[in-house]
Amino acid sequence: MNGMIVAPEPLAVEAGARVLMSGGNAIDAAVTCAFVQAIVNPQMCGIGGYTLMTLHLAGQAKPILLDAPALAGSRVTPNMWQDILIGMNPDGWGYFLQGKVNDLGYQSICTPGTVRGLSEILRRWGTISWDAAIAPAIETAEAGYMADTHLANRWKTRRRYPESCSLLDYVENNAEARRIYLHDGRPYDEGETIRNPDYAATLRHLARHGADDFYQGELAARITSDLDANQAFVTADDLKHYTLRDEQPVEGSYNGLRIATSQPPHGGPTLLAMLNILEGYDLKSLGHNSAEYIYLVSMAMKAAFADRNLFLGDPAFVDVPLSWMTSKARAVEWRAQIETGHPIRVDQVPSGPPDTTHVTVVDSLGNCVALTHSLGISSGVITPGLGFMYNNSMINFDPTPGGRNSIAPGKGRSTGMAPTIVYNGDQPILVLGAPGASRIITSVLQVLLNVIDFGMSVSDAVAAPRFDCQGERIVCHLRIPEYTCAKIRDHHPIIRMPQSHGAHGLVHAISIGADRTLAGAADTGASGMALLV
Repeated sequence: MNGMIVAPEPLAVEAGARVLMSGGNAIDAAVTCAFVQAIVNPQMCGIGGYTLMTLHLAGQAKPILLDAPALAGSRVTPNMWQDILIGMNPDGWGYFLQGKVNDLGYQSICTPGTVRGLSEILRRWGTISWDAAIAPAIETAEAGYMADTHLANRWKTRRRYPESCSLLDYVENNAEARRIYLHDGRPYDEGETIRNPDYAATLRHLARHGADDFYQGELAARITSDLDANQAFVTADDLKHYTLRDEQPVEGSYNGLRIATSQPPHGGPTLLAMLNILEGYDLKSLGHNSAEYIYLVSMAMKAAFADRNLFLGDPAFVDVPLSWMTSKARAVEWRAQIETGHPIRVDQVPSGPPDTTHVTVVDSLGNCVALTHSLGISSGVITPGLGFMYNNSMINFDPTPGGRNSIAPGKGRSTGMAPTIVYNGDQPILVLGAPGASRIITSVLQVLLNVIDFGMSVSDAVAAPRFDCQGERIVCHLRIPEYTCAKIRDHHPIIRMPQSHGAHGLVHAISIGADRTLAGAADTGASGMALLV
C-alpha cells in the first residue's frame, strides 16, 4: 500500500505528500498539511483556531480521538448579550447581534486550541520534529502563494444579510488584516501573490520555542496584551490553563460496518443517529437520488437534528443522553414516525459558519487520519506583528441564558465537525471528513451511503449531487432535476440551490480496498486534490 493525502488546498496537499514521500507517517503529513493550510486559507483555519482529529493507528483495533476546541473566555457572562440579540441567521449560521460583536472583532474570539492540538498530535504519534512540520508553512508564508480562484471569489462575495458579514468585511475591520490582505485598497485577485512575513516569523518562533510559548510564553504575552487592550474575553489564564479533551470516538454500526466518529458537542452522534434510522431500509431499491430516496434520507436527517438540537451540548456543562440518541431503539421510534407521515418538529438551533477545512491521510503502514480544523470564518483580528487571525467562535453561542448552547466561561459550543473512519472488522475501509458547519454531517452521511449502499467508487461518491434537511425544507444541488423535486414537493418543501457543486459540506475522502489499494477524492466544490505517493 502506498500513501495518500487529500484536502481542499493543493499547496498544503503537496506539502503533506512530500512528508509521506520522505518517510513520514500519516500524522506527520496531516500536521504539516494543516500548518500550510493555515497560510493559504487564512480565514478558514490557522493557529488562532481549533482542531479535531479521529485517528487509526496501524495494528490497533481501537480508534483514537483528540479534541482541541475553541472555548469561551473567562470574562464572558451568560446574559451579556441577551439585550442586543436580533435573531438567528435565517441560513442557520449563528446569531445576529447589534454591532455584530459576536461575529467580528475582539469579543468574538474564543481561546484557541489548534497549536496545542497539533503539537500533541505530533508528539504522541508523529515521527518528525515540530520544527520540521512547521517549516513548509514558514516557507510558504515568506515566499508567498498564489491566490486561487476559490479564495479570490470568496473575497468578492457580498454579505447576504445586512446583519451578517462577508469574508472581506472581516479583513476590512482590522488594520493588520487590511495591511496584509489588501493592496491598493482591494483584496488580492486570482493569480496574484500573497505574502505574510509576520505569520512566518510567528511560526518560526513557535518552531524554536515550542507550542507552550503560545500559551504561557512570549507569544502568549503578546497575544494577551492585545486582547486585554481591546476588551476581549480571553485572558492570560485562559491560555495558560488551556487543556485538550482526550475522549474516545463515538462508535456505532451500519450494515455490519463499524463507524468511528466525533463525540459531543460535535457532529458524530447526529451522523450515527441518521445511519441507525436508515439501516432499516433497502435504500438501493429506491434508486440513488430518486424522489423516494431523497425524501426518506431527508426525514432521517430531520429526525436526527430534532434530537441534536434538543439534547446536544458541551458535556462538561450539560448532560447529553448520548447512548439514547445513538441507539438502535431510538432509530426504531423515528422510523415508525417517518412511516406514519407524522410531522417531525425541529427546534431551530444555529450552527457555526459554513467554513473550516479538513485533511484526510492514509500512509503505507495503514495509519489513517481525518483532521478537521477551523477559525469558524475568522474574527478578522490580527495582533500587530503576529500575522495570524483568531477564530470568531462566540457567534455560535446562544445569547439567551439557560440553553444547552448558552454562553459560559470555558464552554465549548456545538459544531458539525465529523472526522470519521469506517471499519470492516478491525480494518479501515473509508476515511473522510469535511468543512461546512452542520452540513458536514449530512454530506458525510451521503458519501457513506453512496459507497456502502450503492457501491460507488470514492470519487463517484464524493462527486454525486447532494441535499440537506435540518428543519422545514430540503435544500439540494441544482444538479438534482426539478422533475425529481416536484415529486418530493408533494410531501415536503424542497428548494434547489443556485450551486451545482459545493455549498454543502466539502467531503475529502480516501478508500482502502481489500487489497489495500488506496483511492481518494477531493470535493469538487473547492480547489483541492488527492495525491497518491
